[in-house]
Amino acid sequence: MQSFLVRRVSSSSSGLRRGVSRLAGAENLFGNSNAGLPKMPPFDYTPPPYDGPSADEVLRKRAQFLSPSLFHFYKKPLNIVDGKMQYLFDENGRRYLDVFGGIATVSCGHCHPEVVEAVIKQTKKLQHSTIVYLNHAIADFAEALASKMPGDLKVVFFTNSGTEANELALMITRLYTGCQDIISIRNSYHGNAAGTMGATAQSIWKFNIVQSGVHHAINPDQYRGIFGSEGPKYARDVQEIIDFGTSGQVAGFISEAIQGVGGIMELAPGYLPAVYKIIKKAGGLCIADEVQSGFGRTGTHFWGFENHGVIPDIVTMAKGIGNGIPIGAVITTPEIAQALTRRSYFNTFGGNPVCTAGGHAVLRVLEKEKLQENAFTVGSYLKDRLKELQKKHEIIGDVRGRGLMLGVELVTDRQSKTPAKSEILHVMDEMKDMGVLVGKGGFYGNVFRITPPLCFTKQDSDFFVDVMDIAMSKL
Repeated sequence: MQSFLVRRVSSSSSGLRRGVSRLAGAENLFGNSNAGLPKMPPFDYTPPPYDGPSADEVLRKRAQFLSPSLFHFYKKPLNIVDGKMQYLFDENGRRYLDVFGGIATVSCGHCHPEVVEAVIKQTKKLQHSTIVYLNHAIADFAEALASKMPGDLKVVFFTNSGTEANELALMITRLYTGCQDIISIRNSYHGNAAGTMGATAQSIWKFNIVQSGVHHAINPDQYRGIFGSEGPKYARDVQEIIDFGTSGQVAGFISEAIQGVGGIMELAPGYLPAVYKIIKKAGGLCIADEVQSGFGRTGTHFWGFENHGVIPDIVTMAKGIGNGIPIGAVITTPEIAQALTRRSYFNTFGGNPVCTAGGHAVLRVLEKEKLQENAFTVGSYLKDRLKELQKKHEIIGDVRGRGLMLGVELVTDRQSKTPAKSEILHVMDEMKDMGVLVGKGGFYGNVFRITPPLCFTKQDSDFFVDVMDIAMSKL
């Protein structure tokens, strides 16, 4: 360890300053050594020396050259320079437990060796050609994805992101049905392009541009909703939207099984079966947005919609599909897929051989390492521990979700359910200082979004909960 620390001290003046900081922070590489604080689980990995720009330098360049719409967490933003499995490392070599997973994106674990190897191997052979030539990488991955689908969901269209996938799904739905009206749910998030912004139903993500042809139904919110957990009662609003707001026919319905950006809100039981029946009667298609809840994250099933006992007409996905590689996909039936043959649909990078080779490796790792089963086992354990913490801290209003897609909503009063907006920021900063990185979301920005890599362990869960406990005790 001593020689490692010596190597990290740069000979430059700025490097010397960072080197001193590393000396102070590197003791946390294998656990938090501060007296009285929880100790991070041991982990057999040491990041290589970092000699790049400091956090201050990166922040300055970001402010000067990147979009002013970008934001960051924490009063003093972190400069993350390395990652391995469920851990991230900053410029000083300090280790952090990643409980956010790059917004439910890192499925196998940061820099999983088998995924990295697949990407490198394909990159050395062929980085890009075009879909007008044959290449087995895209076909092999499409076949593997189709094998994970129920029913007749067998045709795959590759995209570059979840937003693109949802844009394409909405277009296919409208082309196939000949209708324009789409129904989505309030508090949902489906992307920030023209069509998906219309389907998204949170004001913070919506610009004042033309967003037509979308109706937003009452959210089947089990915590704040007027009908509690009675899903079919919320579904009546979808029927009323069709009766009063459309010609009686609709293009389709799009929803997440668990609203991610919306604060890890699992749709009330019985809601999706009731709504799917209503939509089908009105001639529409049903789209399942699996961008965050797919690929085994819920533990009980590979896809979030399967927890509701429904089979959609179209499924969209991204994030966990590539473990951080920019790739998304739309999967539908052969009949519905024919809608795109009426004109020519093309995506330059959709199905890029490097991305599809990496995505295929992700599927193999998920199966080989039984990460869906781990999400169920560890997620159930973690949820129980969070429920115990709820009994201790009045600020925790709700613990929800399933598998390793969990939410903890903070409120200043449990009866009125007043959102604890400033308190959550304080707790996040305290947790970061103790070595835990977690996300937040929800309409009021008061919900912890717990979506770690699926290799998360019970020991990681204990450390996370203990750190949260201490941080909340400081409020």
